[in-house]
Amino acid sequence: MSTRLEFEVVPGKQGMRLDVFLADSVSGISRSYAQKLIKDGAVSVNTAPEKASYRVRAGDTVCVALPAPIPDIVLPERIPLDILFEDEHLIVINKPRGMVVHPAPGHSRGTLVNALLEHCHDLSGIQGTLRPGIVHRLDKDTSGVMVVAKSDVAHLSLAKQIKDRTVTKTYLAIVKGNFREDVITVDLPIGRHAADRKKMAVNALKGRQATTVFSVLERFGGHTLLSCHLLTGRTHQIRVHLAYIGHPVIGDLKYGKGSEDFPITGQALHSAALKFVHPIDGRQLGFTAPLPQDMKRVLAILRQKKMGASETWSG
Repeated sequence: MSTRLEFEVVPGKQGMRLDVFLADSVSGISRSYAQKLIKDGAVSVNTAPEKASYRVRAGDTVCVALPAPIPDIVLPERIPLDILFEDEHLIVINKPRGMVVHPAPGHSRGTLVNALLEHCHDLSGIQGTLRPGIVHRLDKDTSGVMVVAKSDVAHLSLAKQIKDRTVTKTYLAIVKGNFREDVITVDLPIGRHAADRKKMAVNALKGRQATTVFSVLERFGGHTLLSCHLLTGRTHQIRVHLAYIGHPVIGDLKYGKGSEDFPITGQALHSAALKFVHPIDGRQLGFTAPLPQDMKRVLAILRQKKMGASETWSG
């Protein structure tokens, strides 16, 4: 549980940078950690978010929500895993929707890392004790295939492949609205949202290049099933791009309007396929994860409605 602290800027501290003010006011935190808190949206000035470079003014009210400390050692937990492939160097799993990948404030137990530590006992230590073996991640409410490194050599190779964009990632998404184009490439930079630091947004000035190719698999009139091919790997990239062009993912509470009464908790987004080169023997590997049952149910409802509308029209 987070701890909320509130400070009023006194005349003697006016003109200080916000990150410097926080490091000076909150015992035990560094300026770099203050910058992280600001970036994560945990800090507000007069109830509004500000940048780390903001110069505080006399009378300003600065609020900070300090996250609960995370234990330095993550405990193994006996949690079932859907393993698609495993050898001494890596493990490929089908992550269920609702599972957090690694421990974070509010999620110290029940994560994929907790499960992997129980199953593997030997994950790469490059990402530290909280993220052992993690070379890429999926959002909590995104399901599907992902790879985890069991050795440092494998970790470095997989990380380089991701950086060099030689890893192929394909997702399936059910979105709001009817796509007119069969294939569309969205090439729009993504950066931190200006008003909500916990969200990402298309940001032409401060965003990083982000490219996604969307291909229509099936149309339902008011909704569309898409194949999404990532050419870059920005945070929330698919969800941000789709929301920006007016086709938010069904169930996406952060960038859309939720489930629209469909039987799904979380966004209808699934990591369906992953291709990469084995870090040790050089084999080209490819893995697929079947569509989860909740997305299958949504598609069944949409197909039934589509068939009903067709029968009504033809009659």
